[in-house]
Amino acid sequence: MQNVLLALGLTLIAGLSTGVGSALAFFTKKTNTKFLSVALGFSAGVMIYVSMIDIFQKAKESLVAALGETGGSWATVGAFFAGIFLIAAIDNFVPSTENPHEMRKVEDIYSKNDDNNRSKLMRMGTLTALAIAIHNFPEGLATFTSAIKDPSLGIAITVAIAIHNIPEGIAVSMPVFYATGDRRKAFRLSFLSGLSEPLGAVIGYLILFRIFNDIVFGVLFAAVAGIMVFISVDELLPTAREYGEPHLSIYGLVAGMMVMAVSLLLFI
Repeated sequence: MQNVLLALGLTLIAGLSTGVGSALAFFTKKTNTKFLSVALGFSAGVMIYVSMIDIFQKAKESLVAALGETGGSWATVGAFFAGIFLIAAIDNFVPSTENPHEMRKVEDIYSKNDDNNRSKLMRMGTLTALAIAIHNFPEGLATFTSAIKDPSLGIAITVAIAIHNIPEGIAVSMPVFYATGDRRKAFRLSFLSGLSEPLGAVIGYLILFRIFNDIVFGVLFAAVAGIMVFISVDELLPTAREYGEPHLSIYGLVAGMMVMAVSLLLFI
Protein backbone atom coordinates (compact mmCIF):
# COMPACT_ATOMS: atom_id res chain seq x y z
CA MET A 1 0.00 0.00 0.00
CA GLN A 2 2.90 2.35 0.77
CA ASN A 3 4.28 1.79 -2.74
CA VAL A 4 0.83 2.35 -4.24
CA LEU A 5 0.47 5.72 -2.48
CA LEU A 6 4.00 6.72 -3.53
CA ALA A 7 3.24 5.71 -7.13
CA LEU A 8 0.02 7.76 -7.15
CA GLY A 9 1.87 10.75 -5.70
CA LEU A 10 4.61 10.56 -8.32
CA THR A 11 2.08 10.20 -11.13
CA LEU A 12 0.21 13.25 -9.82
CA ILE A 13 3.45 15.28 -9.81
CA ALA A 14 4.24 14.23 -13.39
CA GLY A 15 0.76 15.11 -14.63
CA LEU A 16 0.48 18.46 -12.88
CA SER A 17 3.77 19.68 -14.35
CA THR A 18 1.63 20.93 -17.24
CA GLY A 19 0.72 23.68 -14.77
CA VAL A 20 4.42 24.60 -14.57
CA GLY A 21 4.37 25.19 -18.32
CA SER A 22 1.33 27.44 -17.91
CA ALA A 23 3.00 29.45 -15.15
CA LEU A 24 6.18 29.90 -17.18
CA ALA A 25 4.17 31.00 -20.20
CA PHE A 26 2.34 33.71 -18.26
CA PHE A 27 5.53 35.32 -16.96
CA THR A 28 7.47 35.53 -20.20
CA LYS A 29 6.98 36.99 -23.66
CA LYS A 30 9.65 34.85 -25.26
CA THR A 31 10.27 31.10 -25.21
CA ASN A 32 13.65 29.97 -23.89
CA THR A 33 14.22 27.62 -26.81
CA LYS A 34 17.72 26.55 -25.82
CA PHE A 35 16.59 25.50 -22.36
CA LEU A 36 13.61 23.57 -23.75
CA SER A 37 15.80 21.89 -26.37
CA VAL A 38 18.27 20.62 -23.77
CA ALA A 39 15.51 19.71 -21.29
CA LEU A 40 13.48 17.73 -23.83
CA GLY A 41 16.63 15.97 -25.06
CA PHE A 42 17.49 15.16 -21.43
CA SER A 43 14.00 13.73 -20.89
CA ALA A 44 14.32 11.60 -24.03
CA GLY A 45 17.72 10.31 -22.89
CA VAL A 46 16.34 9.27 -19.51
CA MET A 47 13.33 7.53 -21.05
CA ILE A 48 15.24 5.69 -23.79
CA TYR A 49 18.02 4.51 -21.49
CA VAL A 50 15.79 3.34 -18.68
CA SER A 51 13.39 1.65 -21.13
CA MET A 52 16.01 -0.37 -22.99
CA ILE A 53 18.47 -1.04 -20.16
CA ASP A 54 16.21 -1.52 -17.15
CA ILE A 55 12.47 -1.76 -17.86
CA PHE A 56 12.77 -4.11 -20.85
CA GLN A 57 15.13 -6.40 -18.93
CA LYS A 58 12.89 -6.53 -15.86
CA ALA A 59 9.92 -7.34 -18.06
CA LYS A 60 11.86 -10.14 -19.73
CA GLU A 61 13.01 -11.59 -16.40
CA SER A 62 9.44 -11.66 -15.15
CA LEU A 63 8.01 -13.26 -18.29
CA VAL A 64 10.84 -15.80 -18.62
CA ALA A 65 10.24 -16.85 -15.00
CA ALA A 66 6.56 -17.46 -15.80
CA LEU A 67 6.69 -18.76 -19.38
CA GLY A 68 10.20 -20.15 -19.85
CA GLU A 69 13.12 -18.78 -21.87
CA THR A 70 11.58 -19.01 -25.34
CA GLY A 71 7.99 -18.09 -24.50
CA GLY A 72 9.04 -15.30 -22.15
CA SER A 73 11.43 -13.76 -24.67
CA TRP A 74 8.80 -13.74 -27.42
CA ALA A 75 6.18 -12.33 -25.07
CA THR A 76 8.52 -9.52 -24.03
CA VAL A 77 9.26 -8.47 -27.58
CA GLY A 78 5.59 -8.75 -28.56
CA ALA A 79 4.45 -6.58 -25.63
CA PHE A 80 7.20 -4.04 -26.36
CA PHE A 81 6.01 -3.49 -29.93
CA ALA A 82 2.36 -3.60 -28.82
CA GLY A 83 3.14 -0.59 -26.60
CA ILE A 84 4.67 1.20 -29.59
CA PHE A 85 1.65 0.47 -31.79
CA LEU A 86 -0.74 1.63 -29.03
CA ILE A 87 0.83 5.06 -28.59
CA ALA A 88 1.29 5.40 -32.37
CA ALA A 89 -2.43 4.71 -32.86
CA ILE A 90 -3.31 7.36 -30.27
CA ASP A 91 -1.04 9.86 -32.05
CA ASN A 92 -2.60 9.02 -35.39
CA PHE A 93 -6.05 10.16 -34.22
CA VAL A 94 -4.82 13.58 -33.07
CA PRO A 95 -4.63 16.28 -35.80
CA SER A 96 -1.13 17.76 -36.07
CA THR A 97 -2.40 21.28 -35.37
CA GLU A 98 -3.71 20.16 -31.97
CA ASN A 99 -0.99 17.65 -31.20
CA PRO A 100 0.50 18.60 -27.81
CA HIS A 101 3.97 17.63 -29.01
CA GLU A 102 3.95 19.98 -31.99
CA MET A 103 6.32 22.88 -31.34
CA ARG A 104 4.73 26.02 -29.85
CA LYS A 105 6.39 29.32 -29.01
CA VAL A 106 4.87 31.85 -26.67
CA GLU A 107 5.76 34.77 -28.93
CA ASP A 108 4.22 33.11 -32.01
CA ILE A 109 0.90 32.67 -30.27
CA TYR A 110 1.07 36.19 -28.84
CA SER A 111 1.58 37.67 -32.29
CA LYS A 112 -1.66 36.08 -33.47
CA ASN A 113 -3.79 37.72 -30.80
CA ASP A 114 -6.41 39.51 -32.88
CA ASP A 115 -10.19 39.24 -33.18
CA ASN A 116 -10.05 37.00 -36.25
CA ASN A 117 -7.86 34.46 -34.57
CA ARG A 118 -9.41 34.30 -31.10
CA SER A 119 -11.95 31.61 -31.88
CA LYS A 120 -9.24 29.55 -33.59
CA LEU A 121 -6.95 30.00 -30.60
CA MET A 122 -9.66 28.88 -28.20
CA ARG A 123 -10.36 25.82 -30.32
CA MET A 124 -6.63 25.04 -30.50
CA GLY A 125 -6.22 25.29 -26.74
CA THR A 126 -9.29 23.19 -25.96
CA LEU A 127 -8.44 20.44 -28.44
CA THR A 128 -4.81 20.43 -27.32
CA ALA A 129 -5.99 19.91 -23.73
CA LEU A 130 -8.09 16.97 -24.90
CA ALA A 131 -5.15 15.56 -26.86
CA ILE A 132 -2.90 15.85 -23.81
CA ALA A 133 -5.49 14.08 -21.69
CA ILE A 134 -5.50 11.17 -24.16
CA HIS A 135 -1.69 11.07 -24.34
CA ASN A 136 -1.32 11.18 -20.58
CA PHE A 137 -3.31 8.01 -19.92
CA PRO A 138 -0.56 5.59 -21.00
CA GLU A 139 2.11 7.91 -19.57
CA GLY A 140 0.36 7.81 -16.20
CA LEU A 141 0.21 4.04 -16.32
CA ALA A 142 3.93 3.93 -17.16
CA THR A 143 4.88 6.13 -14.21
CA PHE A 144 2.59 4.28 -11.83
CA THR A 145 3.70 0.79 -12.82
CA SER A 146 7.38 1.70 -12.60
CA ALA A 147 6.98 3.27 -9.17
CA ILE A 148 5.11 0.26 -7.75
CA LYS A 149 7.81 -2.15 -8.88
CA ASP A 150 10.81 0.07 -8.10
CA PRO A 151 10.28 3.46 -6.35
CA SER A 152 13.71 4.79 -7.39
CA LEU A 153 12.90 3.96 -11.02
CA GLY A 154 9.51 5.62 -10.62
CA ILE A 155 11.16 8.84 -9.42
CA ALA A 156 13.46 8.94 -12.47
CA ILE A 157 10.57 8.40 -14.87
CA THR A 158 8.49 11.02 -13.03
CA VAL A 159 11.24 13.61 -13.60
CA ALA A 160 11.48 12.70 -17.31
CA ILE A 161 7.71 12.83 -17.87
CA ALA A 162 7.39 16.06 -15.86
CA ILE A 163 10.02 17.79 -18.04
CA HIS A 164 8.28 16.73 -21.21
CA ASN A 165 4.90 17.90 -19.87
CA ILE A 166 6.08 21.50 -19.42
CA PRO A 167 5.82 22.45 -23.14
CA GLU A 168 2.41 20.77 -23.18
CA GLY A 169 1.25 23.23 -20.53
CA ILE A 170 2.36 26.09 -22.79
CA ALA A 171 0.55 24.49 -25.75
CA VAL A 172 -2.74 24.47 -23.84
CA SER A 173 -2.68 27.64 -21.78
CA MET A 174 -1.35 30.25 -24.21
CA PRO A 175 -3.99 29.87 -26.95
CA VAL A 176 -6.78 29.91 -24.33
CA PHE A 177 -5.31 32.94 -22.56
CA TYR A 178 -4.92 34.98 -25.72
CA ALA A 179 -8.39 33.99 -26.88
CA THR A 180 -10.13 34.89 -23.61
CA GLY A 181 -7.73 37.13 -21.67
CA ASP A 182 -8.45 34.95 -18.64
CA ARG A 183 -5.28 33.56 -16.99
CA ARG A 184 -7.26 31.50 -14.49
CA LYS A 185 -9.30 29.79 -17.18
CA ALA A 186 -6.17 29.00 -19.19
CA PHE A 187 -4.34 27.64 -16.15
CA ARG A 188 -7.39 25.62 -15.07
CA LEU A 189 -7.71 23.94 -18.47
CA SER A 190 -4.00 23.11 -18.50
CA PHE A 191 -4.21 21.84 -14.91
CA LEU A 192 -7.21 19.60 -15.70
CA SER A 193 -5.52 18.11 -18.77
CA GLY A 194 -2.64 17.02 -16.54
CA LEU A 195 -5.01 15.23 -14.15
CA SER A 196 -5.60 12.54 -16.77
CA GLU A 197 -2.15 11.17 -15.91
CA PRO A 198 -2.99 10.09 -12.33
CA LEU A 199 -6.47 9.15 -13.57
CA GLY A 200 -4.89 6.73 -16.05
CA ALA A 201 -2.82 5.27 -13.22
CA VAL A 202 -5.86 4.79 -10.97
CA ILE A 203 -7.95 3.18 -13.70
CA GLY A 204 -5.08 0.89 -14.66
CA TYR A 205 -4.56 -0.11 -11.05
CA LEU A 206 -8.26 -0.81 -10.44
CA ILE A 207 -8.41 -3.00 -13.56
CA LEU A 208 -5.16 -4.88 -13.02
CA PHE A 209 -4.46 -5.13 -9.28
CA ARG A 210 -6.65 -8.22 -8.75
CA ILE A 211 -4.82 -10.16 -11.44
CA PHE A 212 -1.35 -8.69 -10.89
CA ASN A 213 1.18 -11.52 -11.35
CA ASP A 214 4.49 -12.10 -13.15
CA ILE A 215 2.85 -12.34 -16.57
CA VAL A 216 0.70 -9.22 -16.18
CA PHE A 217 3.63 -7.26 -14.79
CA GLY A 218 6.00 -8.44 -17.54
CA VAL A 219 3.59 -7.62 -20.37
CA LEU A 220 2.74 -4.24 -18.87
CA PHE A 221 6.36 -3.31 -18.23
CA ALA A 222 7.45 -4.30 -21.74
CA ALA A 223 4.58 -2.27 -23.21
CA VAL A 224 5.61 0.70 -21.04
CA ALA A 225 9.15 0.44 -22.45
CA GLY A 226 7.74 0.55 -25.98
CA ILE A 227 5.52 3.54 -25.18
CA MET A 228 8.41 5.51 -23.70
CA VAL A 229 10.78 4.76 -26.58
CA PHE A 230 8.15 5.86 -29.11
CA ILE A 231 7.40 9.09 -27.22
CA SER A 232 11.12 9.86 -27.10
CA VAL A 233 11.92 9.13 -30.73
CA ASP A 234 8.72 10.37 -32.37
CA GLU A 235 7.94 13.38 -30.18
CA LEU A 236 10.60 14.54 -27.73
CA LEU A 237 13.70 14.48 -29.93
CA PRO A 238 12.11 16.06 -33.04
CA THR A 239 10.55 18.79 -30.88
CA ALA A 240 13.84 19.36 -29.05
CA ARG A 241 15.68 19.78 -32.37
CA GLU A 242 13.06 22.27 -33.60
CA TYR A 243 13.25 24.37 -30.45
CA GLY A 244 17.03 24.87 -30.52
CA GLU A 245 20.29 24.08 -32.24
CA PRO A 246 20.41 20.40 -33.31
CA HIS A 247 23.44 19.62 -31.15
CA LEU A 248 21.77 20.92 -27.98
CA SER A 249 19.12 18.22 -28.03
CA ILE A 250 21.78 15.53 -28.46
CA TYR A 251 23.85 16.97 -25.61
CA GLY A 252 20.71 16.82 -23.48
CA LEU A 253 20.04 13.25 -24.67
CA VAL A 254 23.52 12.06 -23.69
CA ALA A 255 23.31 13.89 -20.35
CA GLY A 256 19.97 12.22 -19.62
CA MET A 257 21.40 8.79 -20.39
CA MET A 258 24.45 9.43 -18.21
CA VAL A 259 22.38 10.63 -15.26
CA MET A 260 20.05 7.63 -15.58
CA ALA A 261 22.99 5.22 -15.87
CA VAL A 262 24.65 6.59 -12.72
CA SER A 263 21.40 6.60 -10.76
CA LEU A 264 20.77 2.95 -11.66
CA LEU A 265 24.31 2.01 -10.63
CA LEU A 266 23.86 3.71 -7.27
CA PHE A 267 20.92 1.43 -6.47
CA ILE A 268 22.66 -1.87 -7.33
